[in-house]
Amino acid sequence: MATINLGKVVDKAWVGKGLTEVLAAPVSALKGVSDRDGELLQEAFGIETVAALAELEYVRWAR
Repeated sequence: MATINLGKVVDKAWVGKGLTEVLAAPVSALKGVSDRDGELLQEAFGIETVAALAELEYVRWAR
């Protein structure tokens, strides 16, 4: 399994937070994902957290 530097994948407000906090965070905590993007993910797939995005079957297929 690859190691992820969370500081490189989350917005500044989330740098230094633990993995548990980041997984529970809204998807907009990820770099490049706006609040509006988060709303659209919620509308389309019911995604509200980073963890839910990671478990989305389409993300797993792409990975």
